[in-house]
Amino acid sequence: MRLPNEAHDSHRWLIGEIAPDFTLLDVWALPVGGRRDDFDAFLAALAFFDPAHTGTTLTRFLFWLRLRAGALLGWDDPTKERRIPGCSESSLAVRVPDALADTAEDHAISNAMRTTAGGFTPLYKTDDEWAAEISNDTVHGVMHLAWVQQPDGRYRAQMGVYVKPRGWFGRVYLKCIEPFRHLIVYPALTRQVGRMWRATVADVTP
Repeated sequence: MRLPNEAHDSHRWLIGEIAPDFTLLDVWALPVGGRRDDFDAFLAALAFFDPAHTGTTLTRFLFWLRLRAGALLGWDDPTKERRIPGCSESSLAVRVPDALADTAEDHAISNAMRTTAGGFTPLYKTDDEWAAEISNDTVHGVMHLAWVQQPDGRYRAQMGVYVKPRGWFGRVYLKCIEPFRHLIVYPALTRQVGRMWRATVADVTP
């Protein structure tokens, strides 16, 4: 389920201090729930997350199309050094507090996510946050996962997507893929995450 940005911004997440110049593009409630201390189990389950090769035929085709375009046009070339738009830094890792350096590396992220569209690189992990960045010729982006307490005392996973488009091309690209992202890709991915969680952890809040 897509949430209003206020559902994410109402919390004082560390990512807001690390990436204040990024735009919060989307917020999604994930069908993943549990106890306070289940956040690590959820992150560990991401080791099996492969968005480009699972899910519906349509989502697999859209990922194939994006990755094919990226390969042909060089959008995702890992040898390119790309600066964060408007900044001298090439990675948000330099903004992460020293106390959290390398904390995210202790938590699994699938090899597929490390290579998809330029690849996600973990940034940091706290008791209720985990973030990874991605950089290619279209955007510099952040996937932020949070463990949010609910009124009944349980916790639910929530995903925020932050971006900085690369110039006019990045802005046009984001606008063009917006309907596919909202109507097809993210709904399918959230269902995939839910199935993965239910298969991994017995104590689940649907």
